Amino acid sequence: MVGEHDFGARLRRLLDRRGLHPTSLSRHADVPEPELTAVLQAHQTPTPPLLRRLAPALGLHTADVFAIAGADLPEDLAPLDATAGREVPRVIQEAAGLPPEHRGRLRRLVASLPQAQRTQPVPDTPPGHRYPPGPGALLLRMLHIRNLNLPATARAFGTVTDRYWAAATFGQVGRGRKPLTPDLLADCTTLLDVPADDLSALTGIPLPTTSTTTCAPTPGTPKLDAPEIAELIWELRRLTASQLRQVTDAAKALRERQPDA
Repeated sequence: MVGEHDFGARLRRLLDRRGLHPTSLSRHADVPEPELTAVLQAHQTPTPPLLRRLAPALGLHTADVFAIAGADLPEDLAPLDATAGREVPRVIQEAAGLPPEHRGRLRRLVASLPQAQRTQPVPDTPPGHRYPPGPGALLLRMLHIRNLNLPATARAFGTVTDRYWAAATFGQVGRGRKPLTPDLLADCTTLLDVPADDLSALTGIPLPTTSTTTCAPTPGTPKLDAPEIAELIWELRRLTASQLRQVTDAAKALRERQPDA
C-alpha cells in the first residue's frame, strides 16, 4: 500500500532531512539509481540485498532498515535468543545505579562475551506484534529487534524515563489506537540507537519543540545517558539469556563495590 508510511516515503523524508540527494545515496550504497528511484517512488518493493546495501550508506543498523521497510527480519539479523529479552530490563536497571566509569566496565564485559551459536530457529512474530502500517508500529518493531517485547519495553521505559505505562498501552501505540506523540518519540530515542532527528523523519512525527537534545523535558526526562543506554541495549541483543544473567550479576557486584554515599 502506497502512503506516508511506505518505505519510499520514509526514505525520502530521511534524505530530505539530511540534505542527501538520491544520486549520492545510490553511489555510496552501490545501488543502481533507477532501482533506488523506483523504490523511492513506491513503484518497487525493496529487496533484502538492496536493504543490506542501504544500511551502511545511511549509517543505520541493517536490522533497523528492514524494520523501516516492514520486511521480515533474516535469521542472521534477529536477536540470538528470544528468551533473553526478559533479562534486558534487569541489566538496564542495574546499570542505572552505576557511575559512568562502572557502566563503561559493564559495556566492556558485554563486548568481551563470545558470540554463541543459534540453537533455536527465530520464532514467528506473535499476532500481538503484527502491527498495521504507522509510526507507532515502526518504533515497536525497532524495539522488538532489540529483543524488547511489550512487557520488557514497559519495564525499560520505566527505568530509563519517567514514562510508566502498561505493556498493553505500548501495544496500542503499535496498533495505532494511541497516538505516537512528540514526547513519546523523544522518550524512544533513549532506547533506540538511532539519532532523534532521523526517527522524527522516519515516523513523520516532530520532536518536542521545547527539546534541545534528544529528550523532552516532561514527561520524557531521561534518568540515564541516552546514547550510552541505547548502545548497551543494542549490544545485549547478541547474547543468550544465561549471558545476560551473567551481565546482571556483574552489574550488581559493581554496585556493591561503590562507597556509601
